[in-house]
Amino acid sequence: MLREVAIVGTGQTKYTTTRNEETYEELIFQASRLALADAGLSPKDVDAVVLSIAPEALFGLDHPENWVVGAGAALNKPVMRISTGGATGGSAAQAGFFHVASGLFDTVLVVGAEKQGDTPDTQLILNKIMEPRYEIPFGLNAISMTAFQAVRHMKKYGTTQEQLALVAVRSRSNALNCPYAHLRAKHTVEDVMKSKMLVWPLKLYDCPPRSSGSCAVVMMAGDKAKKMSRPPAWIKGLAATSTTYYIGDKLSGAPFNEHGEWDELALAVKSAYPQAGITDPSREIDVAEIYAPFTIAEVCAKEALGLCERGRACSLDEKGHWDMDGKLPVNPSGGALSSNPISVTGLARVAEAALQVTGRAEARQVDGAKTAVATAIGGTFQFHTVMVISS
Repeated sequence: MLREVAIVGTGQTKYTTTRNEETYEELIFQASRLALADAGLSPKDVDAVVLSIAPEALFGLDHPENWVVGAGAALNKPVMRISTGGATGGSAAQAGFFHVASGLFDTVLVVGAEKQGDTPDTQLILNKIMEPRYEIPFGLNAISMTAFQAVRHMKKYGTTQEQLALVAVRSRSNALNCPYAHLRAKHTVEDVMKSKMLVWPLKLYDCPPRSSGSCAVVMMAGDKAKKMSRPPAWIKGLAATSTTYYIGDKLSGAPFNEHGEWDELALAVKSAYPQAGITDPSREIDVAEIYAPFTIAEVCAKEALGLCERGRACSLDEKGHWDMDGKLPVNPSGGALSSNPISVTGLARVAEAALQVTGRAEARQVDGAKTAVATAIGGTFQFHTVMVISS
């Protein structure tokens, strides 16, 4: 039987385009020490380390796990590196959970860093994730595959570009209250609509920045966590799913899931929610930290998470439902539309959710938040993770 697991410490650096003043090791060191200090622990208290590290091409350092053992409190300890593309942070958090829940370790540090600023153009690298014979010749890349999703959602539910723009406006406005956020702005719908068209209907402001920075969380066995001086954040449920790598297959429908919706995330939810005792997510979840690097991604995720009916996320946005003072605030931190350090974006969602349910999110705190959900996505929307965290 799995043991109870709690998050007892979190640490994040500020996310910016470049972090030229620090090496990759130093970013790992900073987040590790911040999380351990937050938990009132030292490196000697860590039993094992999980490294959240995305493809090396994003920052030009081969096998970074070899470099950061000392910086990440991992000397003479078990180390595991996790990489599932954009979902890496969410997958790493789940690996950390199972390290502790299995009974093998009592205290585990999950840490990662990103230095996209060291690469001339992240998009050129991301363009290479598509299958070279079947999909790259058609011009498929991270933005175009997302645009296809938006078009399918628009056709099925009548979603408009202006409704998608509301997601960007809310996210970057929320980011004004987050000290770690990269893009913080009081955008308007008109600002988003006037921004440069990239792949119809997605414009520049519908898309994320390329961010550098680091994040870490400390997970601890329940019996030890209960003895801590500060109430921890409890991991109540989690799950992960994957689907086909090929966008063309998803566009063709059965037997694969519909590209215009996140059926894969909905499948993960069917496992995670019962673990947490959640039967009505729209009422029982108080706040959501969703990995949504594009505006349409947040729309699809909210519907797949059961936070509203399919096709209603945008109309609810128009009514302020997802605002900080709304019924169910989404991405109080600003989310991936404000900061997207790819290998730790999912881990940051977990850290932010933990801060929310323990009442320590400062200016971005949602009043009365007791239960949060955190997600991550990776690859060609191929990997999905979901985690339910409660006080």
